[in-house]
Amino acid sequence: MEYTQEIVVSVPRARFIELFDDPANLPKWMEGLISLEPIHGTPGHPGAQSRLSFRRGRGPAEMVETVTRRDLPYAFEATYDAKGVHNITRNEFHESGPDATRWVAHNEFRFSGLMKVVGLLIGKSFPKQSRSFMEAFKTFAESEARADGH
Repeated sequence: MEYTQEIVVSVPRARFIELFDDPANLPKWMEGLISLEPIHGTPGHPGAQSRLSFRRGRGPAEMVETVTRRDLPYAFEATYDAKGVHNITRNEFHESGPDATRWVAHNEFRFSGLMKVVGLLIGKSFPKQSRSFMEAFKTFAESEARADGH
């Protein structure tokens, strides 16, 4: 399953990237995130791995993030692996005038084992969740920018 989504955030790209790139900000916009634990490497840089733990409706969920490309302020790419699910995410950040950033997120999900069946049943929830995270980041970033006076 593949899909692309985009959103315009009313924050200059430099500030957008500053907020996006700070792991301390993740709980402020990534609903359900309990913890982000570096496993190895320099967090946020190619080859680095981190364990993300989430609280979900049916209980906790864990995934491992592996950063595959860091070309900020233009792009950030990573894979996310959980039991039976491999997600490839490519994020692009485009200036949309002097005071806004267009965030384009390309997602590809590959399922294995029992998750192949689950993916067919609940596959439509994946784009909704991705969109929800993007909208939450937009709200967070725009609020921070207003507080900063940007």
